[in-house]
Amino acid sequence: MSKPLRLPHIDALKAIAAQVIVLHHLVSYGPIARAAHAALPMLAGAMHQYGRMAVQIFLVVGGYLSARGLSPRGQTLQAGVPELLLRRYLRLVLPFLAALALTLGACGLIASSWPELVPPDISLGQLFAHALLLHDVLGYEALTVGAWYVAIDLQLFALLVGLLWLAHRGWRHPSRLVVGPLLVAGAALASAFVFNRQPELDAFAPYFFASYGLGALVHWLGMSRFRRAGLLLLAAAFAAALWLDWRDRLALALLTALWLAWAHQRQVEGRPLLPDAWAPRLATWATPSYALFLLHFPVLLMTNALLARWTDASPTVGLAMLVATWGLANCLALPFHRWVEAPAARFNPLAWLPRLRTA
Repeated sequence: MSKPLRLPHIDALKAIAAQVIVLHHLVSYGPIARAAHAALPMLAGAMHQYGRMAVQIFLVVGGYLSARGLSPRGQTLQAGVPELLLRRYLRLVLPFLAALALTLGACGLIASSWPELVPPDISLGQLFAHALLLHDVLGYEALTVGAWYVAIDLQLFALLVGLLWLAHRGWRHPSRLVVGPLLVAGAALASAFVFNRQPELDAFAPYFFASYGLGALVHWLGMSRFRRAGLLLLAAAFAAALWLDWRDRLALALLTALWLAWAHQRQVEGRPLLPDAWAPRLATWATPSYALFLLHFPVLLMTNALLARWTDASPTVGLAMLVATWGLANCLALPFHRWVEAPAARFNPLAWLPRLRTA
């Protein structure tokens, strides 16, 4: 899979969405959340209710980048399916397990001061299910916030890879370049009209593939001479799905996808949406977004436990702790990305097989 270049408008979306999700969790758990609601009830209430919707931005961006890396113009996959899935799994699960270990360690430290957030009993099967990213599928309670997203990300990537593999395995005609995107479009529409309307399916990829598929389709349409007509049809189809059953999250996904298409076209025309001078700063904020997503919860546990021991803390003190937690999580995400996430992204056990055979 080719390594994608930095895209400032993508970096902007990732950076903003990551910060919104962190703030959503800060106003949702423990004494810090209660202090935020007491001091800023409307703002904290809105962030608590709507902040989680920022995940839809990550889903659309994830589909866009996956299509760009796997099949830039709808052509055949550039690597074998097992290798693609294994590398994606390791890239996701190794940082996830490291962050989960930190979360469980934090739970052990705060057990006496904040027992309600400490998992009562953790079984070996529960840990093994988390390691396989099957905890929701197997019915285990998540041990950290955001665990569902990591599992769904792998499922969505696998579904996209499977559809592209099916397209190029079953069709040999020169028109096969459009078969993969057509299969993805069909799956995305099936999700929008059927699967995404069934909340009991939220542990499985088809429930979320409407958003993920939107990102992939916007990328491919950006490469097509029928871009405008394709975008119009896509928007009309998803508008019909929303008319049938309005969903705020799907509406946000559609708006995000259309914004991506607009930003991409401006870049192609030499009129970038953001100044070039902003690119390095945006990359700095966006690069550790996954690390921040994983790491902020153990930090939140520790600072909440500290505030819980402060018996006469005012809402102002709680707000100060919220800001401190936000800043600390962002600072710690940088070394976590450098020393955990980035090596996991480079790790490829298949590269050792020829050496083992030679030995």
